[in-house]
Amino acid sequence: MAEPDNLVLEHLRAIRGEMGKMTDYMQTLSVEMTAIRQHLAGVVTLQDHDHGDIAAIKHRLDQIERRLELAE
Repeated sequence: MAEPDNLVLEHLRAIRGEMGKMTDYMQTLSVEMTAIRQHLAGVVTLQDHDHGDIAAIKHRLDQIERRLELAE
């Protein structure tokens, strides 16, 4: 097996290749995290809306119970 002319240079090239792969992977993770954050923000918005709807339904139910004299 022939020795490379510069062993350090060969190692640096291998490291550069691995760093390139790692950079691509980190960019992919960044895009995925952004998508997850956006999705979670949508879920929180829907949850807030649902809480408002539930509060309105509770209020209307309380009014109905008072009118029918069912409230304690």
